[in-house]
Amino acid sequence: MNIIKKLSVFCLLCLGLINISHAAQPKPDQSMVYKTVGEVDLKLHMFLPKQVAQGIKTPAIIFFFGGGWVSGNPNQFYRQADYLADRGILAISAEYRVKKRNNTTPKDAVSDAKSAMRWLRQNADKLNIDPDQIIAAGGSAGAHLAASTATIPSFNAKTDDLTISTVPNALVLFNPVFDNGPDGWGYETVKNYWQDISPMHNLHAGVPPTLVLIGDKDKLIPISVPKRFQQKMHALGIRSELEIYPGQGHGFFNYKNKNNFRDTLLKVDNFLVSLGYLKGQADLQKINAL
Repeated sequence: MNIIKKLSVFCLLCLGLINISHAAQPKPDQSMVYKTVGEVDLKLHMFLPKQVAQGIKTPAIIFFFGGGWVSGNPNQFYRQADYLADRGILAISAEYRVKKRNNTTPKDAVSDAKSAMRWLRQNADKLNIDPDQIIAAGGSAGAHLAASTATIPSFNAKTDDLTISTVPNALVLFNPVFDNGPDGWGYETVKNYWQDISPMHNLHAGVPPTLVLIGDKDKLIPISVPKRFQQKMHALGIRSELEIYPGQGHGFFNYKNKNNFRDTLLKVDNFLVSLGYLKGQADLQKINAL
């Protein structure tokens, strides 16, 4: 870049006409393989909790990325994970198999999510986490996987120890795929087994407290779907919170939508505080700096 171009860019930055406010994406502290399928190693990317007193076991939250069971990347939730690690939780973003990379089906994705939950509980002592304080979270198809760990009895890997429960102790779901029935999302992909893989059709009294965040202009998930989910949860006597964002569409919570990103992160923090998994109040200064 020549001197004139450099000066021009500098002037634009001074005037605020170029936006460089996006903070650098954080990187995991470590990654561990939780499952191997053929030649594919599936990893959990971990953000370690900060300032944990010796001998205290922490909660854990595991995020599953979105992408319609076809694509996606665990870095989608790195920023949320990094923040929650600062708040004292082992925060994880999980890999799982998708069609584009692995030529797999939604059944395989659900199998991987369930394997990840079992791996966490099986290694709770090693990870210094409380196996009874594990939160499953995700966005879109990733939220489907998180919900599936709590609702779907099928699609267990042959290598899993089935005596270990996959059911999380709480769910945090961003514009989730709940209904895979004939009128729901993804039916054509899963129509041969939709009743076995649709969280909406497999709710039971053991589903944990749930927070759902969604925009009312979501073209993939009509607002009637999470409302129906909440009604069914309440009928079972289960806590189910629904946060609706006016005028927002699918993926509204992602980092490119900074105001929504910050507000949803605050609501997640408040929800986890209400469950006793986080202490004190949300770090508003850090959230606003993201």
